[in-house]
Amino acid sequence: MDVDEILARFDREVRQRPQEGPGAVIEREPGVVRVLGGDDGWTGITWSGLGGLDADEVIAEQVRRFAGAPWEWKLYSHDEPADLAERLLDAGFEPGPPEALLVAEVAGLPQDVVLPDGVRLVPVSGADAAAMVVRVHDEVFEGDHSAIGRHLLERPDDVKAVVAVAGDRPICAGRIELHRGTQFASLWGGGTVEDWRGRGVFKALVAYRAAQAARAGYRYLQVDASDDSRPILQRLGFVRLATTTPFVHA
Repeated sequence: MDVDEILARFDREVRQRPQEGPGAVIEREPGVVRVLGGDDGWTGITWSGLGGLDADEVIAEQVRRFAGAPWEWKLYSHDEPADLAERLLDAGFEPGPPEALLVAEVAGLPQDVVLPDGVRLVPVSGADAAAMVVRVHDEVFEGDHSAIGRHLLERPDDVKAVVAVAGDRPICAGRIELHRGTQFASLWGGGTVEDWRGRGVFKALVAYRAAQAARAGYRYLQVDASDDSRPILQRLGFVRLATTTPFVHA
């Protein structure tokens, strides 16, 4: 895999061409691509390239544009200028935990689903299954993830989820987003409840979604991986391209 070429393609196809969900508005101006996500959606900067521009003035303009609600500048380690993180800090942003930008060729990923005894997969196709996704996310990641359940029902053609269930209990949930018109699909979620970790459920959901990406004709699968999931994903064949950090402005 040519890391530089794939990273440039990811910037061009995904970051500069974000998907328009219900109520979302995409705005472009020199150096930035913005998403205004509506009532439930993500709001912030998906791509920035401020080399050759007055970076501080561009940052100040974005702060003015988003005034009144929290939003995120999604910074990648290769974004310019090289000191953009320090400039965002100076402008009042708070950094969240960094994650690894991982990419794999779909054809090289395991796609056979192997589950522990007593566990089954439930594709999300209605409100009851979407509620199970929310339940798992609330338990694993804490907070209120009801907006994810609504998005699954609003965007069934672009965002597909699956839940691992043991008995009547949902124990792991993840979703795949299909970036139409690109070679990339992306994985989100994948959190597993504590007493089921280390038993292969997370890997099974990765394989299930890799097979979905293959059937849909996508070449690459991308993940923003935490320190917990990164080693597992790299063992499955994912390659680290960069680091991404959410900088949040209130």
